[in-house]
Amino acid sequence: MSESVSGIVAYPVTPFSADSGKVDEEVLRALVDRLVDTGVDAVAPLGSTGESAYLDDQEWAAVASICVEQVDQRVPTVVGVSELTTAGTISRARLAERLGATALMMLPVAYWRLTEDELRRHFTAVADAVALPVMAYNNPGTSGIDMPPEFLVELVAGVDNITMIKESSGDIARMRRIAELGGMGVPFFNGSNRLALQAFDAGAAGWCTAAACLVPEQIAEVWRLLRAGETGLATKRFGQLEPLLTALTRGGLLRTVKAGLRSLGVDAGDPRPPLLPVDDDTRRTIAELIAAATR
Repeated sequence: MSESVSGIVAYPVTPFSADSGKVDEEVLRALVDRLVDTGVDAVAPLGSTGESAYLDDQEWAAVASICVEQVDQRVPTVVGVSELTTAGTISRARLAERLGATALMMLPVAYWRLTEDELRRHFTAVADAVALPVMAYNNPGTSGIDMPPEFLVELVAGVDNITMIKESSGDIARMRRIAELGGMGVPFFNGSNRLALQAFDAGAAGWCTAAACLVPEQIAEVWRLLRAGETGLATKRFGQLEPLLTALTRGGLLRTVKAGLRSLGVDAGDPRPPLLPVDDDTRRTIAELIAAATR
C-alpha cells in the first residue's frame, strides 16, 4: 500500500464558516476537488495545517469523512490521526480505516516529553490496531518531540504497518541519513517546502505540502518535470515558487495559507484562537507572491 503514496501529497486547511465558526463543508469539498483536479498525487487531511489539534472529536470525524468521500479514491487519502493519548489515536485510526482512507499519518503529540520506549509502544499499539499503512511523522517544531533517523527507520523495520516516514525537521542531512539506513525499502517524504528539490535528489518518495492549496498546478509541475528527467526545468520552476514557499513558512503555514486562499477568492475563515490571522501587510505580500508564482 505504501507504494501507492508518492509524489505531491497535498494538505488542505480546514475551513471555518465566518458566521458559525463551524467546519465549512462546502468550501472543504471545493478545496479537495481543486487539489485532485489540478494533479496532486495524494490528499492528506488533518495534518498540522488542517488544524487537527484545534478540532473536537465530532469536527475531526466530519473533516475525515468529508475528505475521504470527496476524494472518492481518485488519489490516495492519507488521514492524520494524531491525538494526545494512545487510546484516542487508535480510535481515530480505526475511524479513518472504516471511512476508507488509504493510509494514516501519525505525529506524536504529548504534554510530557516521551521516551523512545514510550514512543515505540505508542506507534506500535496504533499500527497493530489497524490494517492500513502508517506514515511516522517527525515534526519537532510543532510536537516538541524529535525522533532521529535511526529511531524512525527502526520503527519501519520493526512494526509491520509502519511503512513510511515524513521528515519535517528542515534538516536535509536527516533525509539523507534515512535513505542511507533504509535504502529503497523505507519510503520517506519531505515536509519542508524549501528542501523539496534537495529531498527528491536524496531519494524522497514525495513532497508533503500545504502550499498546494494555493499553487497546485505549479507544484505538481515540479514533480512531473523531475519524473521526466527535466531537472533544469524543474529547478527553474521551483525557483519561481521559492519566494512564496519561504514567505508561507516564515509567517506560519496555517495563517499564511488561509490568507492566500482569501486572496484567491476562497474564504476558509481565520485560524482558530489562540492563533491569529496574518496582518494586512503579510496578506498583501502573500497575494503578490501567488500572482508572481502563477505567471
